[in-house]
Amino acid sequence: MKIEKIKLNNFRIYKGSNEIDLRNKREKNISLIAGKNGFGKTTFLTSLIWCFYGKLMAQVEDKYKQDIRNAGGYDTYLNTLLNRTVRDQDAETHILSVEIILEDLLIPSIPCKTVSIKRSYNFDSGKEDINILIDGDENELTKSVGYEVFINDFILPREIAKFFFFDAEKIVSLAEAKSKNELRSLSRAYSEVLGIKKYEELKKNLDSLLVKLKRRGVSELQQEKLTELLDAETELEKSIAHNEDKQLDIEAQVSLLKAKSDSLQEKLIREGNSITLDQLKDLKSRRDELKEESKTIKSRLKDLLDLTPLVIAGKHLNKLKEQLDKESNELYGTINDKLLSKELESFSQNLLKSLTSLNLATSAKKGIEQKIEETLKQHHTQKTSDLSGEILLEFSEEKYREFEAILANIKTTFLSQFNSLVQEERTNKALLSRTNGKIKQAEARKDNHLAKQFREEKVEADDRIREFEEEKNKLSEELGALKMKLASNKKVRVEYEKNFNLVETDKKKYKVTQELLTKINNLIIKIKEEKKYSLQKSISLGLNKLMHKKQFIHNVRVNIIEDVMDIDLLDLNGNIIDKDSLSKGEQQLYATALLKALVDESGIKFPIFIDSPLQKFDKYHSQNIIQEFYPSISEQVVLFPLLEKELSEKEYELLKPNLGKTFLIENDEGASHLKALPVNNLFKEFKKEKNVYTY
Repeated sequence: MKIEKIKLNNFRIYKGSNEIDLRNKREKNISLIAGKNGFGKTTFLTSLIWCFYGKLMAQVEDKYKQDIRNAGGYDTYLNTLLNRTVRDQDAETHILSVEIILEDLLIPSIPCKTVSIKRSYNFDSGKEDINILIDGDENELTKSVGYEVFINDFILPREIAKFFFFDAEKIVSLAEAKSKNELRSLSRAYSEVLGIKKYEELKKNLDSLLVKLKRRGVSELQQEKLTELLDAETELEKSIAHNEDKQLDIEAQVSLLKAKSDSLQEKLIREGNSITLDQLKDLKSRRDELKEESKTIKSRLKDLLDLTPLVIAGKHLNKLKEQLDKESNELYGTINDKLLSKELESFSQNLLKSLTSLNLATSAKKGIEQKIEETLKQHHTQKTSDLSGEILLEFSEEKYREFEAILANIKTTFLSQFNSLVQEERTNKALLSRTNGKIKQAEARKDNHLAKQFREEKVEADDRIREFEEEKNKLSEELGALKMKLASNKKVRVEYEKNFNLVETDKKKYKVTQELLTKINNLIIKIKEEKKYSLQKSISLGLNKLMHKKQFIHNVRVNIIEDVMDIDLLDLNGNIIDKDSLSKGEQQLYATALLKALVDESGIKFPIFIDSPLQKFDKYHSQNIIQEFYPSISEQVVLFPLLEKELSEKEYELLKPNLGKTFLIENDEGASHLKALPVNNLFKEFKKEKNVYTY
């Protein structure tokens, strides 16, 4: 399937009728639509999504869902699609339209050459129309199945359109998906692309059939109880959906407020306020901390300064120590000396008694007694002379020990403590002075009325952001409780349904359905395993072709757990590479390789449209992408590069062998139009453009 022509009429910046013919020779599968910023490259992609899916475009990508929500709903969003100039002009009708003509489309049982899809919107009547023609005529098939169903089933399912219409810079979200919800959402898209979804839908239908068969045989009382449980489930599901919608609204509001806050901060900077309000608050908080530290340092320093007189005293302090030592011996050592004397006297008497038993001569005995008495007298006389000093201070034993501790501190650690505290005080003083300087500089223009207004508005916006975030946290808690309640209710309902008795006529149907369900489950598991290994191989080959660092990603592992599919990148040792550690360019390469693998595995033949194709790539990876990726990803590839920034002339030369057609978006007084150019003239014409208009 290929796109033959695209026609835009009054779609946003494209005023009037714009038509491009994308038919190329088979060997030249790439077309290029270039233009400067604001000329309408992204708008062109949006027009295609709208043409195919209309109000269901919100299901293609979150970006469109957010745009519709921010506009206030789909009807209001449609009004933003009409070209502004046309909308403001007096005309009989204000109509915008997009038409896409497809060729080589295979529709079962209906041979055809072309299929035309045209969606239009009448601004005056507020009516949207879609018309599908097969070989120029209306067909009963499109009418019977419905236009939206026809597009979804026979052209391109909206769930996988994101893989065929994408912004190359934003597809890194594929590499960043981590939460269960993100992975589950991607898994649904993978299932659609890989052809698994139809089997999962069949399984779901068989499950529903089993439930219906069991419910046919219920009594009135059972039916009443079942209805009550089902109603409770429905209410809980509605509450969950409402809660999620409120959270999305809050996210949209927070996003707008953050943009406003950032804009106000830029204005404050222009007014001379070079730091943010949060930074100013942090500085003031730091200033207060430094002041408290200063008080603590000064208090410790004061304690040391109280000892300074003692340090100055020097020799006198040593004399005081000697006097206190003497007094201590006199006051607290006397008791010990008396006890010692008493013990010595007792010892001498016992000794003399022992001498009696030895039958010594009287003269010898008297000589020994005399010597002992002289020794005792000598000891007593010596102690009396030592302790004969005058008691001047009379320190208590506790005070004496305290003095000893102070003296030991002065002689050992006082100097180092003092120097350390002085240095701390100097450092604190310098930091405090610097912080006060920054605060003074930030508040230097606080009297500026405009800056004051900006600051107040920013504070208000930041406060609103905090309020919204608190509300979102509460909603998240409520959502968790609701989901738990729903799971519990479903469990009760399932257990209750097990007690239902089957109607006799339905027993065979039930048995056959169960057997089919078992086979479908086994088939789904088998298909997933086959696709898993096939996808692993395709991604690995794609990365090896595209990445400049060889063997950086040695292998790829696809994990399938229930309804969640995740992809691990492995290094040479089999360790998982954290995708957050990849650069943005590497993440984009991974996402690009994943997209190519999915497209290859899907077997879906549909054109690929790529906005900002080389935004994050260096020249080496750009060369790989140009030569390996674009020529092989699809039979028809349409690129929307920013020339000289995303695509240089040298890279353009590499693209030429596969380049069939080029178009330049030109802008005249706010209205863009598409101009077909020879491949060799694109850069020449591009350099002539000077004015840039942002729509």
